[in-house]
Amino acid sequence: MSAAMQVDTTKDTSGLGGHPRGLTTLFFTELWERFSYYGMRAILVLYMVAKVEEGGLAFDTKTAASIYGTYTMAVYLLSLPGGLIADKFLGARQTVLFGGIIIACGHFSMAFHSMTMFYTGLVLIALGTGLLKPNISTMVGNLYSPNDPRRDGGFSLFYMGINLGAFLAPLVCGYLAEGASFKNFIASLGFDPKGSWHFGFAAAGVGMVFGLIVYMIQRDRLAHVGDLAAKPKEEKEAETETSQKKPFNPVFILVYVLLAAVTIFVWYKFGRDWVIPVVALDALIVFMTLGLQEGLTVGEWKRTAAILILFFFTIFFWAAYEQKGASLNLFAKNLVNTQIFGWQFPASWLQSLTPLYVIILAPIFAALWLKLGDRQPSSPAKFTLGLLFIGLAYTLFVPACVLTAQGKVSPLWLVGLYFLEVMGEMCLSPVGLSTVTKLSPVKFVGLMMGAWFFATSLGNKLAGYIAGFYDPNNSGTLVKMYGGIAIGLLVSATILFLLLPTLRKLIGKAD
Repeated sequence: MSAAMQVDTTKDTSGLGGHPRGLTTLFFTELWERFSYYGMRAILVLYMVAKVEEGGLAFDTKTAASIYGTYTMAVYLLSLPGGLIADKFLGARQTVLFGGIIIACGHFSMAFHSMTMFYTGLVLIALGTGLLKPNISTMVGNLYSPNDPRRDGGFSLFYMGINLGAFLAPLVCGYLAEGASFKNFIASLGFDPKGSWHFGFAAAGVGMVFGLIVYMIQRDRLAHVGDLAAKPKEEKEAETETSQKKPFNPVFILVYVLLAAVTIFVWYKFGRDWVIPVVALDALIVFMTLGLQEGLTVGEWKRTAAILILFFFTIFFWAAYEQKGASLNLFAKNLVNTQIFGWQFPASWLQSLTPLYVIILAPIFAALWLKLGDRQPSSPAKFTLGLLFIGLAYTLFVPACVLTAQGKVSPLWLVGLYFLEVMGEMCLSPVGLSTVTKLSPVKFVGLMMGAWFFATSLGNKLAGYIAGFYDPNNSGTLVKMYGGIAIGLLVSATILFLLLPTLRKLIGKAD
């Protein structure tokens, strides 16, 4: 494939909303993958804390929150090697396929009531998502030329597909896991109603299978992206020439061995929670050595530095956002009135509010960025707005914590919190995906996308740690917990705002 042919493919307007038609394929593949992920996640913590007589695992809140944080951290942490595997060995298209197959196996493992199968399922889902998640986003970016004005809009539409799957998932999987009428139905068929949780986990696996079917049937639409063999001859020759000029430095091997040794020592001496910041430092050093090995230009180093700064603030955003699947999920179960006209609905259904808002707001934001064109806020400014909105969301949630001392509160508190969260999400998450593909050095797009999800993984782990302090019987503790989250986010937004001039200089004209 020639370089000219590649440029022509990025001008494809035959797809959804004038975007490349490959976007539609990736849209529906990611929709079903996210259905599987969020369907399982909607019931994961609830299943872990449920009593044995209710079919659960009877874990205490702190243990369940820790497992949740570690699992969700691993899901995104494994995106780092997943991006590297695609960049250097399999290509994005093949890596996404293998990842989807492993994910489906993981969900079906959790359909069996066994502690071994439970942990096996979590491991498989984390491994598969690490392969799929960064590379399908990379393929979306490869559909567009670097300066294509449709890029941010395309990612916003892609993000809408993610959230359509996330919207349907809690409704389906949550009903199968918790719905009283479904429990009665399976009991009439001779099944133990306590096992309804596992029907929810199995439904998540079915969703991933649907995504794989779409991906394979429409694979011809992606023939020009995500394949190592499809690289232009000039690019392959340049890579070969670079590798010949810069043989791998054995000193780097020593550095990596020392990093591994230090990390293992910290784990052994101080415990696993201390490993998280050490791993973050390890990743930063690995990026620096890779950059030295490949000989990045000054401009590429500056843009990479800007991405890493944004990554740091992203950690705080996701630490707050992922309370939805952890402490806020338990808050809905224990402290929110989930009755409508005498009908009790599953608490997990409230998790569908966030993706519903995204479905509504995504096209609005996509149109807004496109209409503003060159006048739209810079990517760092959008990140700042994202932190501001989610900080306001938790600020306004504090009164609900106070009211829990008097009994269960209205679900409207969560309705409002999730709406402001989504306003922040739309300014940060799809824009973040676009920024990574736009600013990353060409040789490391997949790896940098993995780094984006690596930052997300640290936020998820921090979310699990914070959720461990959740106490439904102490409104004062809830005020301190959610109020502390609000203060941290607003301070982070202020600091990032002050850094905007520096970030603009680092990014230059690339944004």
